[in-house]
Amino acid sequence: MIDSDVPEPVQQDQVDVALAGLLAGWTGPPTPGGPSSREAALARLEVLFKLQTSVNQQITSAATEAATAGANYAQLGAACNITRQGARRRWPGLVFARTNPTEPEGTTMNAALARTYTVLLIEDDEADAMLIEEALLDKGGARAVNRAGDGVEALEHLRSADNTRPDLIVLDLNMPRMNGRELLAVLKNDPALSSIPIVVLTTSAAPDDVNGAYRGHANAYVTKPVQLDDFIRSVQSIDQFFLDTAINPNDSGATA
Repeated sequence: MIDSDVPEPVQQDQVDVALAGLLAGWTGPPTPGGPSSREAALARLEVLFKLQTSVNQQITSAATEAATAGANYAQLGAACNITRQGARRRWPGLVFARTNPTEPEGTTMNAALARTYTVLLIEDDEADAMLIEEALLDKGGARAVNRAGDGVEALEHLRSADNTRPDLIVLDLNMPRMNGRELLAVLKNDPALSSIPIVVLTTSAAPDDVNGAYRGHANAYVTKPVQLDDFIRSVQSIDQFFLDTAINPNDSGATA
């Protein structure tokens, strides 16, 4: 049975025909080479620009409504015939933390799992940061992701009273100003921050980096896979264990 509430897909040629008819009604049919062809073209340009402005506003409104209802960047991109990354670049931060839309109504949940978990992503590579954030948000749990581009920015974020204490830190090693190794040492020697779980997520599989991270009391060390699907699965596995399976210090009261 077809759901009558779901509109039929609109084809691009239908839109083109409708728009041409609308323009003809407002500005008259085009008359190339005629004495008023310039004025007519300018009139059409003015109308088209105003239409574009209005359409862009409606697109943003519809994308926001879809994201609020649980759509992810892959779905937004498919609706606009662009990639997930394209949708992420067009509407940065639009897909925000949300509860799992697929959770059956009436399901009993642990109170700790029902709340929004906050992740601090410390990553200087824009492409990797985008993928990590999307993987965390697309998993379906209630997540809020904040990002810092290096250790200095991360410390400023963590030590600001205006910011929520993160439930998990995802840390790259190779960054400018203060790298991940230096930041790890600072965080694990700060009584106010040392209990926050820290997962190193980096391209390096060098034994010195792995051993150094664990000596510095990192909670886990994960190398970034080359394949996109493997990358996403690795990030979501980190999320699954540290935020869905393990007891978080912020839930147990062990915040110092």
